[in-house]
Amino acid sequence: MTEKEDHTQPAEIVAAAWMSLFNLGDDLIDSAMLHAAYAEPRLRELFPKVSHGALRFSRCTRYPWTKDVGTLLRRAGGGFVVHRQSDGALLGEPESVEEAVALIVSNLPDGCGPAIDGTADDL
Repeated sequence: MTEKEDHTQPAEIVAAAWMSLFNLGDDLIDSAMLHAAYAEPRLRELFPKVSHGALRFSRCTRYPWTKDVGTLLRRAGGGFVVHRQSDGALLGEPESVEEAVALIVSNLPDGCGPAIDGTADDL
């Protein structure tokens, strides 16, 4: 396998995961959250997951996923909540989805790059 293929495979896995999320529909995830996160290049290269209306990101493509990137949720009554699962930190409660995405990006772990094809243990 060439070096280019090593980098392409995780990127293709991540791209396929994003495309599958765009096909879910608004009853499972707010499409505005998906579109705003996908518009941010640093988040677009992470592995996206949806659970209970929350948009999560992992630095790897296989379970167990990382939990050190912010999670985006709609707040009851409007606005958004951004928290980090690894330490339970509340990163903020911005009003707009764009602010929420910016908050996630500003709190990315040091050295955070494209998702790897592996597990959290491989990082």
